[in-house]
Amino acid sequence: QVQLVESGGGSVQAGGSLRLSCAVFGYTYSPYCMGWFRQVPGKEREGVAGIYFDGGSTYYADSVKGRFTLSQDKAKNMVYLQMNSLKPEDTAMYYCAADYIRCGRLSKPDFRYWGQGTQVTVSS
Repeated sequence: QVQLVESGGGSVQAGGSLRLSCAVFGYTYSPYCMGWFRQVPGKEREGVAGIYFDGGSTYYADSVKGRFTLSQDKAKNMVYLQMNSLKPEDTAMYYCAADYIRCGRLSKPDFRYWGQGTQVTVSS
């Protein structure tokens, strides 16, 4: 059973940066795709970025392209989301997700394994 634990959330002013981390453990076979999603109260959970756990292509939502960078370190069982030039609209609970699927669609129903989330708050 894949288990995920996020960390690194917090409060920052607009224009600032945060790095979210996702620890991946408990698996027998490593998941293929690691994703980051975010959700604000009353709205659907939306895909932010995705990456193959073994390395390779990354995928980003248009709203974060050029500002967020997703990376992985499989040897350490970690996935990182570097968030720069943060905006108040980036405020949300951020979730790490994983599954044995192809990355690219960043669709919530495709992922079975989720972390508990870490809150990011960006003030103007």
